[in-house]
Amino acid sequence: MIAVQTRGLVKTHGQGQSRVRAVDEVDLEVPEGQSLAVMGPSGCGKSTLLHLLGGLERPTEGEVWVDGRRIDTLSERALARLRRRSVGFVFQAFHLVEELSAAENVELPALLAGRSPRQARRRAAGLLERVGLAERARHLPSELSGGQRQRVAVARALVNDPRVVLADEPTGNLDSAATNDILRIFEDLRGSGQTLVIVTHDERVAATADRLITMRDGMFVGDTVMTGTGGRWLGGLGGLIGLEG
Repeated sequence: MIAVQTRGLVKTHGQGQSRVRAVDEVDLEVPEGQSLAVMGPSGCGKSTLLHLLGGLERPTEGEVWVDGRRIDTLSERALARLRRRSVGFVFQAFHLVEELSAAENVELPALLAGRSPRQARRRAAGLLERVGLAERARHLPSELSGGQRQRVAVARALVNDPRVVLADEPTGNLDSAATNDILRIFEDLRGSGQTLVIVTHDERVAATADRLITMRDGMFVGDTVMTGTGGRWLGGLGGLIGLEG
């Protein structure tokens, strides 16, 4: 089954001579259970593509399908329901609610999706244990390190068992030790059959994926199966496409 699909996807910004195609006629299919990394230089359209896949932005042209359903024609209310139930987001800036504890941040999407408080607490506790933060569950985000906050954000993204997890530069604000923690979690997701799309500049993150797509000027310029190639191939890619850290 295809978990994520686009057809003739276009997203433009600006008007007249300043008009820019951030995403330019992109066709994409991501099978269920695949881990896909998207790399390319800054400004090439990676994050815009991810936002389109998750319904955070609407395309100028083309179609977006998630879990067998076309989403670019949905109302805002229907998109919100889809994001609560079928899509989990992990962002570089974490986007945790500062007034809520780690556990409450993870519980919140479950409550919004209709789970009982007891179910939400149980699910959040299990996920925080999974990401190694059971003992920090009652701490506020301000009391957590960057790596810990990102692990809370990953747990929050998984709380409603989404079919697709979208991660936008998830290690961009993290040091090497925290990045390794996130890599282990992504490896776990990959092993459990979760569909994962990761936008990243980090070759270590991309090396955990099954497949690598490279972008330039809003278009795909490479699409490679990663199994058996690992970081050696990626190391050569960095210089080829001008990746920026």
